[in-house]
Amino acid sequence: MPTTDFLKQLAEEIGSDRVLTGDRIPARCHTDWSGADPAAPLALVCPQDTQEVSKVLQLCSLHHVPVVPQGGLTGLAGGAVPRANGIALSFELMNAIESIEPHAAIVRAQAGATVQSVQEAAIKMGLQFGVDFGARGSAQIGGAISTNAGGNGVLQYGMMREQVLGLEIVLADGTVLPMLRPMLKNNTGYDLKQWFTGAEGTLGVITRAVLRLRPLPQAKATALAALPNFDASLALLARLSASFPGAISAYELMWQDFFVTSLSWQKLRDPFSKIHPMAVLLTVDGCSAEALQSALEPVLTDAMAAGEIIDVVIAQSQQQSRALWKIREATAELSVHMHPPINFDVSLPLAEIGRFAQDCRAALSEQWSGHQTIFFGHVADGNLHISTDGSTVAQALHDVESLVYGLVESYGGSVSAEHGIGLHKKPYLSASRTAAELEVMRAIKRALDPAGIMNPGKVFD
Repeated sequence: MPTTDFLKQLAEEIGSDRVLTGDRIPARCHTDWSGADPAAPLALVCPQDTQEVSKVLQLCSLHHVPVVPQGGLTGLAGGAVPRANGIALSFELMNAIESIEPHAAIVRAQAGATVQSVQEAAIKMGLQFGVDFGARGSAQIGGAISTNAGGNGVLQYGMMREQVLGLEIVLADGTVLPMLRPMLKNNTGYDLKQWFTGAEGTLGVITRAVLRLRPLPQAKATALAALPNFDASLALLARLSASFPGAISAYELMWQDFFVTSLSWQKLRDPFSKIHPMAVLLTVDGCSAEALQSALEPVLTDAMAAGEIIDVVIAQSQQQSRALWKIREATAELSVHMHPPINFDVSLPLAEIGRFAQDCRAALSEQWSGHQTIFFGHVADGNLHISTDGSTVAQALHDVESLVYGLVESYGGSVSAEHGIGLHKKPYLSASRTAAELEVMRAIKRALDPAGIMNPGKVFD
C-alpha cells in the first residue's frame, strides 16, 4: 500500500489530530538524549488507550511499517530514535495513574505516566516508589520498564524489573496480553512480563503496568565520608549493611577526579580540609532522625578507627543533605563542560571495580596523555560510570569505546548496567553476551515479531 494510503488509513482509525506528519512533528521527537543522529518519522502517532495502540500495530504489521515506541526521550543509548520509513509511537496522552492501593502497596499506571508522577502519588499515600533517577520528571514508566532503569535506589529495592508485578503488552500484530495481575507470587509457567522488561520495545509495546510500592521512611541520615582506597569502600559498605540491614538507600562512590571536578564546575566549597583519594555519599533510612543520628555516629567512628574512612561529614539538616548531594549530581554538568562527553555505564564484579578503574585510567593515559576522565557510580550494586572529555582524546569515540568495552569484557562485566543497548552499544553487545545467548534472544524476537517491525535495528540486527 502506498505511504499516503497507509497514513490516511491510520488517521481514519486514530484521528488526524493525533497522527502528526511533516512539520507537525516536534523536532524533539526526532531523537533522544543520547545525541544520536536525528530522523524524521513518517508520522508521530499519539494513541489515547490500549485499544488504539492495538489498532496502530495491526495496521503497521499488515503493511510492514516499523514502529519505534517513544517515552520521555531521556534514554542515553539511542533506543527511542525513530526511522524515516516508520512511525514513532508516543505515550504522552496515556499518562494516567489509574489506581493506587495503599494497603496492598501497589499502583497501576499507564505507560506514559512519568516516574515522578508515580513517586508523588505514592508519597500522598505514605508510600514510596523504589526507583529514582535524575530524569524522573520526564522519563515515563513504559520507557523505564523497557530499559530496566536503575538509579540511586537499586541497592535497597532493585532495578525496575523488581518493581513490576504486572504488565499489559501489545504485540507486533496488535494482540493484547492483559498481564496486570498484582500478585507477588504467580508460578504459572513462563513469566512473560519479564521478557518485555529491558527489551527496549523490540518485542512489543508496554501500555500499562502494576508496580510495587514500599514503606515511606520517616527519616533519612546522610553522610559524606572520605576514603583511602576502593577496598575501604567495600569494608565500610559491609559494616553499614551489618548495622543497618536493608536500610541503606544510597551508596554513591566518587573518585578524586570526579569529586574535584564537581567542586570546580559548580563552584562548591569542599566539605573536607584536604583532597582525598575518594569519597562516598551514603544515605540510611529509619523511623526517627534522632535515633538514626545516634546509631550512625558510632558506626562511622568505628570505621574511622579501623582505617576505612579518613574523614566524615554528617548532614545536620535537609539543607546540608542537599548540599552534599549536589556534589554527586554534577553529572548534569557533563554536556556543558565536556566537548563532547563520552559516557560509559558499565557493571562489574563488585570486588574488581577498584582494579578495573585503575587499569582503565592507565590504559587511557597510555593512549591519550592528558585525557580528562572521571569515575563515579552507584558501585554498591556493581555499577560504575565513566565520562571522558572528547576534546582531550581528539574525539576518538570509537577508539575510546573499544578500549573501555574491551577491558570490561576482560573483567567479565557488562557493557550496560542501566541505560540499555539501543543503537550506541549494539556493536559491543557480544562483549557481554555469548553467541548462544544472542541466538536465543534473536529466536525470541523472531517468535514475537516475525516481520521485524518493533523498534528495528535496536539492541541487535
